[in-house]
Amino acid sequence: MSLDPRLTPLRDGIAARSLEGEVPAEVYLDPRPMICAAPAAAIRRTPEATSEQMDQLLFGESFDVIEDEAYGFVWGQARRDGYVGFVETAALRPAGANPTHVVAALRTYAFEAASIKSRAGGPYSLGSLVAVEAEEGKLSKVAGAGWMATSHLRPVGRHETDPAAVAERFLGAPYLWGGRESLGLDCSGLVQQALFAGGLSCPRDTDQQAQLGETVEKANLARNDLVFWKGHVAMMLDASRIIHANAHHMAVAIEPLDEAIARIAAAGAGGPTAFRRLRRI
Repeated sequence: MSLDPRLTPLRDGIAARSLEGEVPAEVYLDPRPMICAAPAAAIRRTPEATSEQMDQLLFGESFDVIEDEAYGFVWGQARRDGYVGFVETAALRPAGANPTHVVAALRTYAFEAASIKSRAGGPYSLGSLVAVEAEEGKLSKVAGAGWMATSHLRPVGRHETDPAAVAERFLGAPYLWGGRESLGLDCSGLVQQALFAGGLSCPRDTDQQAQLGETVEKANLARNDLVFWKGHVAMMLDASRIIHANAHHMAVAIEPLDEAIARIAAAGAGGPTAFRRLRRI
C-alpha cells in the first residue's frame, strides 16, 4: 500500500492512533485536538521557522497534535485538508466552542472592545472559522479574537454559490508558496479557498485537485471549471479567461487562457494536463 506522506501522520516510527493496524510503527499516539489561535499559521516541513511552508492554518481551523516537539513546534495533521507537518506551538490553543460563523469578507479585523475605535488585531482572512459569543450594534464578539464586523461573517452552513466570484476577491493578492490567506496564497490555495467558500471539499495540492470532478473538453470550458498544468492550476471565469495565483505575475491575476497556455509552454513547463468540471457547482 502506497501512502501519501502529505496526508499520512507517520514519521520516524511514530504514527497517529488512526493508523494502528494499517501501517507498522514503534508507537501509536492519540491526537490532541487544538485550533489555530493566530490569524494564520504555517504548516512547515521541519520544526524550524526557516523551513518550507507547505500549507497554512487559518484562525479557528483544527489541528490534531500528535507529537510535542522541542524548539517551539508540534507535529500533527490539519483536519480541514488533512495536511501533515509542523506548526509553531504558540499559534495553537485548545479547542473550544464549535465555530458558528465563517469570515466571509476577504479580510477583517478584530477589535479589543465593542468599538471600531479600540485596538484592532488581525487581519483575519476569508474562510477563518469563528465562534460568536455575543452581538452589540454592528459588531460580534468572537471567541479568542475580539469584536468583528457582523457583516463580515456568515453562518456556518450558508455557502457561496459562485466559487469564481470568491476567487476574484483575491485579485492582486501577492503570490505566496503554501499560502491560503488573503495576504498571500498560491495557485492551489486560491482554488481551495474558493471551493471551501462554496461548501465544497478540496485537497491542498494541484495533483490532488486534478482528481476532482470530471473531464471536460477545452472547447466546452465554462465558469468555475479548472485548468491544470504540471504543478499549477487556474479557475475559469468564462469560456476564455482564467484567474490564478502565479509566480509570473507574483500575484493573483486574470488573463486569457490561450495567452497563459502559450506563455507557460514557452517557459518550458508544457501545456495543460487536464480540464476538470466539478459536479456540485
